[in-house]
Amino acid sequence: MNADTIPVLDRFADAADPSLYAALPDDWLVCVSDVVNSTAVIRSGRYKAVNLAGAATISGVSNALDGELTLFVFSGDGAGFVIPPEQGDRAAEALARVAGWARRELKLELRIGMTRVAAIRGAGHDLRVALWRASKDVRYAMFAGGGMAWMGEQLKIGTIRLPETASGAEPDLTGLSCQWGPIRASRGAIASLIVKRGPYGTDGDFARAAEAVIAVLEDQASFNPVPATGPNALLRGTALALQFRVTGAQPWRRLAVAASAVLAWCLFKTGLPLGRFDPGRYRREIARNTDYRKFDDGLLVTADCTPQTVERLRAALEGPAGDGLIHYGLHLQDEALMTCIAPSVTAADHMHFVDGAGGGYSAAARQLPP
Repeated sequence: MNADTIPVLDRFADAADPSLYAALPDDWLVCVSDVVNSTAVIRSGRYKAVNLAGAATISGVSNALDGELTLFVFSGDGAGFVIPPEQGDRAAEALARVAGWARRELKLELRIGMTRVAAIRGAGHDLRVALWRASKDVRYAMFAGGGMAWMGEQLKIGTIRLPETASGAEPDLTGLSCQWGPIRASRGAIASLIVKRGPYGTDGDFARAAEAVIAVLEDQASFNPVPATGPNALLRGTALALQFRVTGAQPWRRLAVAASAVLAWCLFKTGLPLGRFDPGRYRREIARNTDYRKFDDGLLVTADCTPQTVERLRAALEGPAGDGLIHYGLHLQDEALMTCIAPSVTAADHMHFVDGAGGGYSAAARQLPP
């Protein structure tokens, strides 16, 4: 399997149709991460650090694989990805380094795990993949079959866990950024929504429920929490402090980060280009490239919704949920958070992971049955 053989979806409503996904080879490796006790960390006001740890998994492994990581998904307090077997050793080492970094720099315990696709199928689940074309420059992987959910369960009970590195070696987190400030809701509230198949639902039942949800959201002019013109440029001390953790403790590196942040703020505020960098174009690309809708063994959406849209969502969900066809969690908050992977500010393929700032996907997931 390679990127050319993976189905690419241009209509997001098709994401709930498992027949459009391709089976992954048995010998490929599946890796997952999540922050231990993320609920308590979030309640202490450190959700941006939790998001940063999850995105660092993707950044660290992608850099270790020379940018060849294509099949990954960000889940707020962790991430999951799939790689061919020959990349396993490098990915495991990168995961271990990121876990060690998260403990040292963020004071977070990041669980990491790995197993083969064959093990997932042996446990009675499957793992299938498709790509969602978020924009002309960015595609995001989507997973179906129950395999990623099973991996999350196994990670928590310890059957697939990998140890973090004891050497103190630093991961390569080049391109990882958390310097954008919170994005306030402009329509009413930021909704973090997770929809999963229920115990009595078929694939068809779930697909119909998911399509109904997507139709409600698409009735708005836009439900992307990031404005079409891009997020506002904010210079926040908390975001800058976290960025220091990404780049290292050396004073000259921190000075470079601070100088870069001030320069970026000036460029985004004035809109003036610098060389090949056009801040207006870059902000518009952020809006197009953000992963505010995704599929990871279920529908996950971060949406800026009017009160009327929230009520319509509840109405669309309550019926199939009451019949046991789906389970869902819906959490509302005032702001969204964004964490970015942008190895080059002049390339258009920068990626942006968005989550609710008041609990987000973690809070929505707590509403699902165990």
